[in-house]
Amino acid sequence: MDDAKIVQLYWDRNEQAIPATADKYGNYCASIAINILGNKEDAEECVNDTYMKAWNAMPPHRPGILSAFLGKIIRNLAFNRYKHNTADKRGGGVMPAVLDELSDLTSGKDEVEHEINRKELVKAIDAFLDSLSPEKRSIFISRYWYTDSVSEIARRHGMKEGAVSMTLNRVRIKLRNCLLERGFEL
Repeated sequence: MDDAKIVQLYWDRNEQAIPATADKYGNYCASIAINILGNKEDAEECVNDTYMKAWNAMPPHRPGILSAFLGKIIRNLAFNRYKHNTADKRGGGVMPAVLDELSDLTSGKDEVEHEINRKELVKAIDAFLDSLSPEKRSIFISRYWYTDSVSEIARRHGMKEGAVSMTLNRVRIKLRNCLLERGFEL
């Protein structure tokens, strides 16, 4: 079923929206959650919560790209679950490595100041990603949006893990320099 029909099911409050979403995007959502959490049971719970949040959000929201809409929901739920799990010393997954890799790109500013600059930062990062080759952009997004492991990215791109790690390192350095040139404090 195409996305427009699935979204219309939500708008019509037709309960078939959930199974249709699960059929088309269940594996996609599960892979995002598992990559973040490293725990199948928690990931399954986040996937189910994603369907409920989608049900509650539509209407009034009508997403233009359903996969991105669901991806954002599942990421937020999984990150929240990850924070809960690690606060209880029950963590797992690859998040410590991913967050550590990006730690030099985040500032210690307070939330209000951060929110003021958020839109400019998003534009700068989008422009930076647009400047990358499709392969480098795919590698970067796979690691830092989908939290795929380096070995999974290497397999998908037919590269060695060391080459993926080096590419990620170089792209992070370029991004850092780009943000510094645009006046962001890191």
